[in-house]
Amino acid sequence: MLLPLLSYLCILLSCGTSQNQPPVVKHGGLDTTSHLKQLTPKEKEYYFNAITPLYKSMLLQKGFNGAILAAKNGDIVFEDYHGFANFKTKELINATTPFHLASISKTFTAMTTLRMMEQGKLALEDDVKKYLPTFPYTNVTIKDLLTHRSGLPNYIYFMEGGREVQYVRKLSKRGKSILVKSAVVNKGKGFVGQATNKDILNWMVNKRPPIEASPNRVFKYCNTNYVLLALIVEKVTGMAFPKYMKDSVFTPLGMTSSFIFTPEDIPNYKPSYTGKTPAPIEKFDCVYGDKCVYSTVRDMLQWDKALYEGSFVSKPTLEMAFKGYSNEHRGVHNYGLGWRLLVEPTETIVYHNGWWHGNNTVFTRLVKDSATLIILGNKYNSNIYSARKITSVFTGNIDTTKLIE
Repeated sequence: MLLPLLSYLCILLSCGTSQNQPPVVKHGGLDTTSHLKQLTPKEKEYYFNAITPLYKSMLLQKGFNGAILAAKNGDIVFEDYHGFANFKTKELINATTPFHLASISKTFTAMTTLRMMEQGKLALEDDVKKYLPTFPYTNVTIKDLLTHRSGLPNYIYFMEGGREVQYVRKLSKRGKSILVKSAVVNKGKGFVGQATNKDILNWMVNKRPPIEASPNRVFKYCNTNYVLLALIVEKVTGMAFPKYMKDSVFTPLGMTSSFIFTPEDIPNYKPSYTGKTPAPIEKFDCVYGDKCVYSTVRDMLQWDKALYEGSFVSKPTLEMAFKGYSNEHRGVHNYGLGWRLLVEPTETIVYHNGWWHGNNTVFTRLVKDSATLIILGNKYNSNIYSARKITSVFTGNIDTTKLIE
């Protein structure tokens, strides 16, 4: 549902004095040449004043602990840091405090894979076995991994071990869909130790957990896909994924506070929080590709600019990445190549959210409006996801459609 922005802001500001809104310039397609026109001081002031009450009501008044940045045409129009990086030491969050991006990390893995495609180092239709010969499943392509259409099971579940209650969905007498307990399944002994991407591949080779669907039949979001993509990048480059990303992505783009968490970083680990409880290091915390990129809101703006400017991958490749490939069910939600999509009549919102331990994150891009909202939190707060409605100041409308976490 779309609500007029003026009435929405009027409610928040108790209908107090407001400034005139500058015209919202719409850009068609992905024309990067016009996206980054510098804003005037008056335009920046308008956006700052419009975002401030939304930030207070949606985040500050609801226990937000993290960093936020909003940008238009590559210019920062709002930025704030609130709370503690470490609740025990009372270290404050600042512009260089890195946050675990969780699944937003997938955008880096995907776009790096696509850049290698542009460089002729791989093809999307290549079979995974071409790069990972021991991979035990057939007819799975790189594109299947990128689009979550591989049908592979999720390593977070098949390596956990223990016992699991399985449920089936049935219709009640009144026609309501309900979950009914089916059986208790013994999944055996889980992985012990600090898992790596190679451990996950070896587990699949040795135990061959059953697939959940045939390749390219259905969309099923699965972290295993991006773990394998990181291994493919390592195979193609001959370098460890964290080093390659630092040397070829983060450093060239000026992302000076960004890195991929590895076992070497454990001594400097700063926990995230659920309530007041810190999350300890767990066995999947050093698995990368699907997660484990740490970054700041300012570094993420550099990533955002590189995409708008076409300096990382080309415009045709971006258009391919922002196209939906999960079309089994009608609706506004879809998934591209490493990006979630909210397909509206007037604009497609390109985004990815994240959640790992107490970290939850938002990276929302209004490509036609050349506007971006980045919210990074280290103390779990579901309001972070709904706060993406702050982007209404750029579109002139409130979009109440729920984005997928």
